[in-house]
Amino acid sequence: MEKTQFKAESKRLLDMMINSIYSQKEIFLRELISNASDAIDKIYYEALTDDSLRFDQDSYFIKVATDKENRTLKISDTGIGMTKEELETNLGTIANSGSLAFKTENESKDGHDIIGQFGVGFYSSFMVADVLTVISKALGSDSAYKWESTGADGYTIEPYEKDVVGTEITLKIKENTEDENYDEYLEEYRLKAIIKKYSDFIRYPIKMDVTENRPKEGSEDEYEDFQEEQTINSMVPIWRKNKSELTPEDYDNFYAEKRYGFDKPIKHIHINVDGAIRYSAILFIPENIPFDYYSKEYEKGLELYSNGVLIMDKCSDLLPDHFSFVKGMVDSEDLSLNISREILQHDRQLKLIAKNINKKIKSELQSLLKDEREKYEAFYKSFGRQLKYGVYSEFGAHKEVLQDLLMFYSSKEKKLVSLDEYISRMPEDQTYIYYASGESHERIEKLPQTELVSEKGYEILYFTDEIDEFAIRMLMAYKEKEFKSVSSGDLGIEAEENQNNTDSEESENKDLFDYMKNILSDKVKDVRVSKRLKSHPVCLSTDGEVTIEMEKVLNAMPDNQNIKADKVLEINPNHEVFNSLKDAFEKDKEKVTLYTNLLYNQALLIEGLPINDPVEFTNDICKVMV
Repeated sequence: MEKTQFKAESKRLLDMMINSIYSQKEIFLRELISNASDAIDKIYYEALTDDSLRFDQDSYFIKVATDKENRTLKISDTGIGMTKEELETNLGTIANSGSLAFKTENESKDGHDIIGQFGVGFYSSFMVADVLTVISKALGSDSAYKWESTGADGYTIEPYEKDVVGTEITLKIKENTEDENYDEYLEEYRLKAIIKKYSDFIRYPIKMDVTENRPKEGSEDEYEDFQEEQTINSMVPIWRKNKSELTPEDYDNFYAEKRYGFDKPIKHIHINVDGAIRYSAILFIPENIPFDYYSKEYEKGLELYSNGVLIMDKCSDLLPDHFSFVKGMVDSEDLSLNISREILQHDRQLKLIAKNINKKIKSELQSLLKDEREKYEAFYKSFGRQLKYGVYSEFGAHKEVLQDLLMFYSSKEKKLVSLDEYISRMPEDQTYIYYASGESHERIEKLPQTELVSEKGYEILYFTDEIDEFAIRMLMAYKEKEFKSVSSGDLGIEAEENQNNTDSEESENKDLFDYMKNILSDKVKDVRVSKRLKSHPVCLSTDGEVTIEMEKVLNAMPDNQNIKADKVLEINPNHEVFNSLKDAFEKDKEKVTLYTNLLYNQALLIEGLPINDPVEFTNDICKVMV
């Protein structure tokens, strides 16, 4: 029989598709099942306009069968079938899709859609098969035909006997190689897994003879295997059901079935949009953080379906990084796809869906914060850091979206509070939102720098995450209230009388402070009288953008650039230590050096910074004790 050659461009496309377009060979089964579903859809469309046709959905199905001995896998359907001309047109020219033409002719009938715009998926079968055989009988035709091909060298078409309308596609599975195990596509368990993964929500039954086990008749101890035809797919996706039909348990079960996590989600979000773009989505906000969440191995993204067929396991374009913890799926009939379901055109529809999802997640988190505080705090314990990273990343591009979701531990409330709650409690005379940074709440509470702010009765936010100060510096202000570190040079709350006293002490003891500054040389930027200390003798403050906590974080990174904060050693003029300093400056300069080094090292310890020379520090303590 004479073989018809593919056109030159079809040969190139076939070779490219088999070798590069599809990253996973298992995709071929999804493509063939989708084509079979399209074929049944076409009969449905015909029945809408042809009164002689009766569409009984129970009579339409897709069957998957294997023959291990002959290494064949067969996918058959009860769809519309193809004439000889349609076999030549649809299968003879790669990337020509009969379903796409049919879809164009029958646009918007009763809401059904045809998936076949994907075109070349049929040829993905050559990734796993040496020979493809298609036997088809078209609706309304008395003749059937067999199309057969071994790949890019062409195909043959000949008449064939087939009793019923529909199509059978038989794949002659390749022999195993050192790199590939093709036997898996003849294994029952593997085929079931692929069907469940990609085609679980195809709206027609996908049937398969499945091996089961039962006791032998008349025996209690002996068992026998038997074949039973089963429907593998669930057919009706949960996202297409009315929300009123579903219970919280239904959503929890879906979360577990899809293996989104081993926990129970804190909240589910069910979206159905039927407007300029149609899509459905079920999103979950997990309670527990995945073990690999902050590692390079973690992949964000939502499952993406087109009309119930899985396109991508993780479509990262649907989620911004700051909401990368969200799990779930999106199904749309309106996405523009090119020749492969794996290769997505990042078109306007996808971007619009992503934008809407982003808004919805923000809205639901705000509702959770307002109405289910305990749940929100549980969520924030796991993923609050990610929200802060979102504020800091991309030069603060998302800070307006995320600022209302942030929470920090409060010095007054002794629990997490939102920025809005902090603002609502601010006294009229308070200008700034005050914060303090440290390793723990307990350590921050003991910081000398908090004394003046606390005495004024102002609330302080405690920053214990390494990202906190970086995020706040990017945020700069909230509702026109600027953020101010308790360690900053100017707190903006010193009384005029206190200011005058400080200036007087600074002026009277300028020589002492200059002498101390010279002793510490490059360790501090300045030594000055403190306006903030009440009971403690000494503390460190900072001038400039880099704080002491930021210095710690930056220098702990692998590319340590030895960045230093501009430190200022502050001395409490009302503490007895200051009197000892003044006395020593007048009588014994060596003691000034001793006291200065001790006070500086004491200030370092308070901040959790390492002492440059611990031995020298202990020797200095001994000198004071003698």
